[in-house]
Amino acid sequence: MLLRMSNLFVRTLREDPAEAEVPSHRLLVRAGYVRRVAPGGYAWLPLGKLVLDRVAAVVREEMAAIGAQEVSLPSLLPQERYETSGRLAAFGDDVFRLRDRRGAGYVLGPTHEELFTLLVKDLYGSYRDYPVTLYQVGTKFRDEARPRGGLLRGREFLMKDAYSFDLDDEGLRRSYDAQREAYIRVFDRLGLDYTIVAAATGAMGGSGSEEFLAPAPVGEDTYVACTACDYAANTEAVTTPAPAADQATRPASTVFDTPGTPTIESLVAYANSVGAGGRTDWTAADTLKNVVLRAGDSLLVIGVPGDREVDLKRVEAALYPVTVELFDDFAAHPDLIRGYIGPQVLAKLGIRYLVDPRVVPGTAWLTGANEPDRHAVNVVCGRDFTPDGTIEAADVRAGDPCPACGQPLALRRGIEIGHIFQLGRRFADAFGLDALGPDGQPVRVTMGSYGIGVSRVVAAIAEQHHDERGLSWPASVAPCRVHVVAAGKGEQAEAAQRLASELASRGIDVLLDDRPGLSAGVRFADAELLGMPLVVVVGRRLAEGYVEVRSRIDNSRTDVPVDEVVELVSTRCGG
Repeated sequence: MLLRMSNLFVRTLREDPAEAEVPSHRLLVRAGYVRRVAPGGYAWLPLGKLVLDRVAAVVREEMAAIGAQEVSLPSLLPQERYETSGRLAAFGDDVFRLRDRRGAGYVLGPTHEELFTLLVKDLYGSYRDYPVTLYQVGTKFRDEARPRGGLLRGREFLMKDAYSFDLDDEGLRRSYDAQREAYIRVFDRLGLDYTIVAAATGAMGGSGSEEFLAPAPVGEDTYVACTACDYAANTEAVTTPAPAADQATRPASTVFDTPGTPTIESLVAYANSVGAGGRTDWTAADTLKNVVLRAGDSLLVIGVPGDREVDLKRVEAALYPVTVELFDDFAAHPDLIRGYIGPQVLAKLGIRYLVDPRVVPGTAWLTGANEPDRHAVNVVCGRDFTPDGTIEAADVRAGDPCPACGQPLALRRGIEIGHIFQLGRRFADAFGLDALGPDGQPVRVTMGSYGIGVSRVVAAIAEQHHDERGLSWPASVAPCRVHVVAAGKGEQAEAAQRLASELASRGIDVLLDDRPGLSAGVRFADAELLGMPLVVVVGRRLAEGYVEVRSRIDNSRTDVPVDEVVELVSTRCGG
């Protein structure tokens, strides 16, 4: 393939677009790969579509290698399918909904577990039909409240979603492992740096899941990685090692006046100033903070050490499908004293109380007395209050102990590029997906779900492969392997044309800058911005029989005899 910039549908920009927040967004727009159509929606221009298709081709090849079969389902889906599975309410406002002229409800597909389950139920009935894995590469829709980062968080995006169907849990494990290994090959081939982390199942449900995250400062996912072992997890899935129960004998709890201390900081300062409980070394970690939430239609109080904050994402992950939010209507509940809530009275009030795993039996706390301007000291878990359970709700911090080995955890940020789930029988139960077993009895099918954000992967690659001058695509996804640039007119332009044609005849995809009337500086700047792996510059040294070969991968430059350059470039491109 030979692309000529003189007639290519592309317009490069010298200035960053005003709405661009992250490097991939700035560079993909400036280089003419994508163009914004609406908030969270982008048009793919010819060069961008080539990159997108190359990423999808790698995905398809690796899906075929494990026996997955491609189908294509519509994006306009009957709303009732999501009502049956219970996910319409779970997705909430994130789903685009509409009605046809007859009043029937539809959604724009956010994901397709329901439809794939029904498709298999429609066509397969015997145990002999299984296992089977189906997938599609198609457009998904999410009504993001705040689309941002260009392709990183959009309302419309291209996704590969695959679904495995097996007769037993061991079969599901084999299908899951096959997909996991295929994902590793996909992301290796795409030149991505990535980390596999344990993840919460969220709206998908199931027994377990893992995310593939591309480390990047602009990533919206926060995850932990152990500094000593291979443990890694999304913060929503991190487990807290619980200390052993405290066996020490504690004096009875006492209540004392703490005027003007509605915050942990003010409480600690006051307690130390008056020697509360005979101590002057109180810290925030010695206090028990009690945060009131609305969980669905009920009140819920979460107890965490006072040096921690409640992470609502972790709470929602633990309580799914219940949605949670901070409670602030204390006027409607005068029995809860804002800033002075203690766990001692919650059982009497009929309010569910869940605590951080660090709050174990026998631990004594400085906490609210549920009276204005009063706190209590030596409030012992298991003696003065009994939690209704534990919950992973406190924020995760760098330096926290690793659940696997106890060494410090490091906090990192990443872009979610893939997510795999062991769904189990949730959707099979919802739609009655059974296979007739060899004994004539029905066997409930078990499922897996596996997604790759194809369009988001393009942005992730751009985030990891760029410099201050522009993009630097890995060869596996670059629109063209070689960019030929003539620094001048006449003989140089003719030689550039000849070299581009010879390279294209060898099966190498070539971009030729043959635009008239542009300076060499503009051509070089565009070549660096566009980011093809190799740039062949036909310049002044052509008169001496040389051209220059530049690499956007390592920024090296080499003068090569003009009669050898086609062979050299062909070799480097594998052609």
